[in-house]
Amino acid sequence: MKLTVIALTTLAVGGMFASTALSQEKRIKIGVLEDQSGLYADATGAGSTMATRMAIEDSGLLEKGWVIDIVAADHQNRADVGSNLARQWFDADGVDAIVGLGSSSVSLAVSEIAREKNKTAIVTSGGTSDLTGHACNANTVHWTYDTYALAKSTGSAITEAGGGSWFFIAADYAFGEALVRDTITAVEEAGGNIVGIVRHPLSAPDYSSYLLQAQASGAKVVAFANAGSDATNSIKQAAEFGLMSSDQTMAALLMFINDVHALGLPTAQGLNLTSTFYWDLNDDTRAFTARYAERMGFDTVPSMPQAGTYSGTLHLLKAAELLDGDLSDGVKVVEAMKQLPKSDPLFGEGEVRIDGRATHPVYLFKAKTPEESTSSWDLYELIGTVPGEEGFRPLDKGNCPLVGN
Repeated sequence: MKLTVIALTTLAVGGMFASTALSQEKRIKIGVLEDQSGLYADATGAGSTMATRMAIEDSGLLEKGWVIDIVAADHQNRADVGSNLARQWFDADGVDAIVGLGSSSVSLAVSEIAREKNKTAIVTSGGTSDLTGHACNANTVHWTYDTYALAKSTGSAITEAGGGSWFFIAADYAFGEALVRDTITAVEEAGGNIVGIVRHPLSAPDYSSYLLQAQASGAKVVAFANAGSDATNSIKQAAEFGLMSSDQTMAALLMFINDVHALGLPTAQGLNLTSTFYWDLNDDTRAFTARYAERMGFDTVPSMPQAGTYSGTLHLLKAAELLDGDLSDGVKVVEAMKQLPKSDPLFGEGEVRIDGRATHPVYLFKAKTPEESTSSWDLYELIGTVPGEEGFRPLDKGNCPLVGN
């Protein structure tokens, strides 16, 4: 099996810090394990590696004489590839913590390896809420979003606004299963009902049969429980079938800004979606976006997972400083992350809970019309905000063994 390592970079003490005593040198290594070449690469990939680099630079630890290495690799959206890379990094390559982990099957597998090896996993891209549910452990933090938050925001709001019947077009793997499950709960709690569900394989070549079933169902809401190019391709075909301009409401349960940009507002306009980050929310998010685009070298903005990787890495490094650079015990690292205050320039106020869930506000957006947009990345209209303590699943509902009775 081929394990592809994309990049190995050292952010180390340079000449400007040469006076730092060698005895004070602290060295840690962070692995960025993401989809570098597949359907989620635009929303994670090289952008997540850059976000990790920026977090290291912004942490202030380099100026204090720390040596911080980054290694990045492509998990190819396969749990076996991700698992083998994680074992290699932890056992042979001296990696202390892994961030990213988009693809829920990969994040679940690597979370378990982190527990087994007593290392640290910071899931900044994977979505399944099982990571803070029955699969939670003391070595994992789930940072950016999860299927419960997506479902709660989008599912409840649309149902309460009159979208009482739902039809799902879902990716047939761990993420799609969790997203459908959590959205059904939110819809039914809001008084709605489920008309039907169809499931498609990862990177399906054609969605026409699924869309015809959704169209014929009579459901008021057609919900896409997929992501990346699966989401953009299924919604493009929905537009071709006339669903985007029909009486049925289209809901993207997970759509990254890169996907909306690729679709274009003539196709995406009116689409309902949930995110915990948007580049144009406030002065802090705009300032970070300007720096990020400059570093990437082209006209772009950070996606929710890329911003989450920056934020989660920054908090990890605060814990590393609290522990005086000793990341050998993953349980202690995660415990330090839970103890530290979480005040985030990109995600706002919140906490890292006992189950490993990082909380922050959750936003409901609607894609703008072309006429409303003033620039190439001016894509979202803010519809509503759910506070972090309400947007994520209550501690007593997740069955996380860390929570107890």
